[in-house]
Amino acid sequence: MQNLEAFKSLISTPKKVVITTHHKPDADALGSSLGLAGFLKKKGHEVSVIAPTDYANFLTWMHGNDEVIIYNEGNEEKSAELVEEADIIFCLDFSSLKRINELGEEVGKSKAVKVLIDHHLEPEDFADYVHWSTDAAATAELVYDLICEMGEKSLIDKNIAESLYAGIMTDTGSFKHPNTSKNVFMVCAQLVEIGADTSKVSKLVYDTNSIDRVKFLGYALNEKLKVIKEYHTAYFAISADELKQFHSKTGDTEGLVNYALSIEGIKFAAVIIDRTEAVKMSFRSVGDFSVNEFARAHFSGGGHKNAAGGISHETLDKTVTKFEDLLEKYKAELTSAVKAFV
Repeated sequence: MQNLEAFKSLISTPKKVVITTHHKPDADALGSSLGLAGFLKKKGHEVSVIAPTDYANFLTWMHGNDEVIIYNEGNEEKSAELVEEADIIFCLDFSSLKRINELGEEVGKSKAVKVLIDHHLEPEDFADYVHWSTDAAATAELVYDLICEMGEKSLIDKNIAESLYAGIMTDTGSFKHPNTSKNVFMVCAQLVEIGADTSKVSKLVYDTNSIDRVKFLGYALNEKLKVIKEYHTAYFAISADELKQFHSKTGDTEGLVNYALSIEGIKFAAVIIDRTEAVKMSFRSVGDFSVNEFARAHFSGGGHKNAAGGISHETLDKTVTKFEDLLEKYKAELTSAVKAFV
């Protein structure tokens, strides 16, 4: 972080702090937020973690989860007051204020000092302090590095370590994505040394499924997977009625896109889901094909080179048609991505 000494001075005395992260927080978003919250509380700060929306049940084991304020569950007024009264607002795991929905307007007009900690591409220029790197595999990795840069590693305990480890583990795809760097292993080794139980964290995140979620996965794989070999692409399109059929809850579609990407010869995968208010899209790729550029160009989205999201306000059928029609435009890139990867 630039101006590290000034930042250390800023948090050296107790402040009113708000930590927020992107809507539908994943393990990195929540883990980095709760890990940072635990650290700041140890330094005497009054900390509130505000999530714009709910999140998956398999993340609720993290220490501090019981105190998280869900903005859109009747906590709009309370959240606005906390943001208005805050001395410091930490913005974690998102690069644009639109990623925190209505809460973004509150944060944007707040007079609090704003701190951005993130690893996504093209961050907005709204923060006073920025700890940002696209080389980092996860925001949790950046939180850990920042704490260490300040010479405060001794304040990281088992609970903080496990929250940060969960963020790194998931954002690296259990250490199999190309973003799994030397630093990732070094950080995780130190988190384990502090007390992180890697087996427990992995089971809680990956192996705590409801029966409905398992049945939905079987249905999606058997009935909804479409493979387009010509474009080395596979995708799922899920309707709102199908979500209702399996009593789908937040987090139940998490990881589905990776099954499409795991198919031999597939280099571009997508999950396209009708969430009623809009069609949400999740993109993954391998090799040189940038789903970040694809999402930004066509579906008002973005993210990382090989992992991004998008949105459409057309119907599910029209969105799927648009997605398929675009593949011809990218045929050469998808083919070269295959050759480059192989």
